[in-house]
Order: sequence, then C-alpha cells, then structure tokens
Amino acid sequence: MLIGISLPMSIINNRTGELWGTFMPRRHEVSNTVNTDLISMQIYDNTYFKAFNPANTFTKWAGAEVSSFETVPEGMSTIVIPEGMYAVFDYKGSSADSSIFQYIFSEWLPKSGYQLDNRPHFEVLGKNYKNNDPESEEEIWIPIRA
Repeated sequence: MLIGISLPMSIINNRTGELWGTFMPRRHEVSNTVNTDLISMQIYDNTYFKAFNPANTFTKWAGAEVSSFETVPEGMSTIVIPEGMYAVFDYKGSSADSSIFQYIFSEWLPKSGYQLDNRPHFEVLGKNYKNNDPESEEEIWIPIRA
C-alpha cells in the first residue's frame, strides 16, 4: 500500500524532477509509514514494452509504503501494488545511468525464462539512496511471470 503523488510522463517528457520536487517537501504529511524508504513506481499499459517508443506515456509515482489508508493528505492518492513474482536487482550507481534497465530488459529478461508481467515496476529508495550519486544504492523490482 502506497500513498503518494503521481504524474503522467514519457521518457522524452520526463517529469521525474517535478514529481519528486512536489512530493519531498510534503512526505512528512504521510502517516502510518512502515519504514523510512521511499518508493519510485512506474505503471505502464500492457502494450508499452511491445511497441516501445520513448514518446509513449506512463504514470510515475513518488510515495511511501503505509500500513493503512486511514489518513491521506490532500492532493495525494493511494494505490495497492498487486502481489506477484518480482525479479529484484540490488543496484549501486547513479540514478541517471539507465544502463541497468538496458541490461535487465535486453539481456537478463530474455535469458531468464520469465516474461514481463503487467504490474507496476518500482524502485525502493532506502537509507543508502543518493540521487544521481555513483555511490547510491537502491532495489529495482521488475514484475515477472513464468
């Protein structure tokens, strides 16, 4: 369960800075958080990866995991991440470097025996996350199915 803010965007029209710039000053308003981690989540429609185009839009979230939706700050939304299998990658490096995603989708996934599932993709930004820092650490969660 997540409480946060979302924006539509594309790779060409990347609004990630705007999204996090809106959420971060207000993150203290989110109560019932289960930890101090932040979640960066992307929701793609089921054709996004079949006909990839950097102009295709998706919804990106900036949020925090919560134990309940009892109190939702004004202007924020809620979402439940559907359960399922995920491939989890411990990534160390700058968030500006997209080579990890190129590796996941062009090398790891085709060789894995799994298929991409149509559920949210997300990154867990924990205590060792430092935006655009080569020493930054995060977990990348990619939805998969057999």
